[in-house]
Amino acid sequence: MSLLAMILLASAAGGLLSVLLASVALNLKAEWVPVMVSYAIGALLGAAFLEILPHAMEHSGGFETLSGAVLAGIFSFFILEKLVLWRHCHTEHCEAHGAPAGGDHHHDHGRSGLMITVGDTVHNFVDGVMIAAAFLVDVKLGLVTAFAIAAHEIPQELGDFLILLHSGYSKVQALVLNLLSSAAMLLGALLGYFLLAPLHGLLPYMLALAASGMIYVAVADLIPGLHKRVELMHTAQQALLIGLGVLTVWGGGVLAEGWIGGQH
Repeated sequence: MSLLAMILLASAAGGLLSVLLASVALNLKAEWVPVMVSYAIGALLGAAFLEILPHAMEHSGGFETLSGAVLAGIFSFFILEKLVLWRHCHTEHCEAHGAPAGGDHHHDHGRSGLMITVGDTVHNFVDGVMIAAAFLVDVKLGLVTAFAIAAHEIPQELGDFLILLHSGYSKVQALVLNLLSSAAMLLGALLGYFLLAPLHGLLPYMLALAASGMIYVAVADLIPGLHKRVELMHTAQQALLIGLGVLTVWGGGVLAEGWIGGQH
């Protein structure tokens, strides 16, 4: 299988899987949402610190430059979120949109369903570029990155579904809009492959951007929602699931490395 085919397959599988699992999760109890969020945090942080940043260091000119790129990436995501109101709901109560995501059925007082779709499309496009950049460095890194992105997309897509339903869309309409939005990941992966390959020197900084995006989503968007439950039992559950997410990424990297080694 060619590298381009692997990039497109990983992008399509990740986007489709996250949307379908999120749509299924609509029928689950609300208590399951924090469970998915905690696991996604671990997957994001594990991918950023155990896989992406170490690989970026191997191909970068120096630690200072790379760490500066990560810092600039985090700041850029903050500015982007402010400019386009790019913030997804990850819990039952959606503070960013001004109304409970799963509460009453009045129209939301924050961003409309259309803005949710636009923001998610931009997000998915960037995710596709990140997946392509990771695969161009190392196949194992690409697989781990695609997995981590899919893991955090599930609670994100669930939040999008809830907001679309709250804004008056039917379940079928919400599913179609989220599937169309996920197609942007394929476009981002395709453009990333053809634009990044001739500019190999930019790969460490694209990886730094990928890591900073994952760190920002985990720390700024997901973790604050976990602090709404301070009971010891919930805290222990959250810590356990975050650790499980990290271990899954680590184990997935080990398995991917073994699979790749067996192909040679």
